[in-house]
Amino acid sequence: MTALAGLSANVFAADAKTIGVSIPAADHGWTSGVVYHAQRVADLLMKEHEGLKVIVKTSPDPASQANAVQDLETQGIDALVILPTDPDPLVNAIKEVKGKGTFVSIVDRAPSVNDNSVRDLYVAGNNPALGEVAGQYIKDTSPEAKVVVIRGLPIPIDQQRQDGFDKAIAGSKVQVLDRQFGNWNRDDAFRVMQDFLTKYPAIDVVWCQDDDMAVGVLQAIEQAKRTDIKYVVGGAGSKDMIKKVMDGDKMIPVDVLYPPSMVGTAMELTAAALYDQIPAHGTYTLDATLVTKDNAKNYYFPDSPF
Repeated sequence: MTALAGLSANVFAADAKTIGVSIPAADHGWTSGVVYHAQRVADLLMKEHEGLKVIVKTSPDPASQANAVQDLETQGIDALVILPTDPDPLVNAIKEVKGKGTFVSIVDRAPSVNDNSVRDLYVAGNNPALGEVAGQYIKDTSPEAKVVVIRGLPIPIDQQRQDGFDKAIAGSKVQVLDRQFGNWNRDDAFRVMQDFLTKYPAIDVVWCQDDDMAVGVLQAIEQAKRTDIKYVVGGAGSKDMIKKVMDGDKMIPVDVLYPPSMVGTAMELTAAALYDQIPAHGTYTLDATLVTKDNAKNYYFPDSPF
């Protein structure tokens, strides 16, 4: 009995692993969805793998996230899953972890140099396609539209989205009047949209690449009582915007998916790499699906926080 108990303890010890998960604080809808799915999948993984410990840490900015990564490192993690608040300032902290042989998965926000010197796995939505799908819809639906663009943050994925949008409308009569950063924040987007409404007496379409910002945009349009704007195209797939698409809201006829649940996908693949030795290195890219009234019910999750 003693020998068997010792063998069982050794087997358990061999299976005991720790995954550290470092993500932004829930400062807007999409990141609140990230926090929700990270905690949900952490619980599922710990039930699935006896001996697995998943530690989820949230951080409001790059400096505090670098400290969180260092704290996770001191706890002896076997893998790190990180969705950076801003990727380039965190590269050194990530490389330090990877340099110790830890499996590293980066989610969503890639650094300028995104190769195997920084991470083993990269999981993200298709950022160029998010912009391209939106631009194609606008070009097809409103081929001579005057468009204002509200960007996210000045980081690489934002530029990828802009490049995809510009590619889609290239050679068309769609005219971009202006582009300003809204920081993926509904209040900032509200202020930017107010500025656009003051500067431009005629606007046909708003592309704001993010559903949180779309909330602020719609508020600004309603407050200004502007009737020239035909519709707004956001992105991510928040339950409120999907519901508007389902209901046939003329101001939100479509949405483009960029799901916060991708952090859970990265966590599941990371656990599979640790426990099942599957080949999880490289890049895993999710589709940027155009959500329309015909398919919106497939993407509506009323219990989600986002």
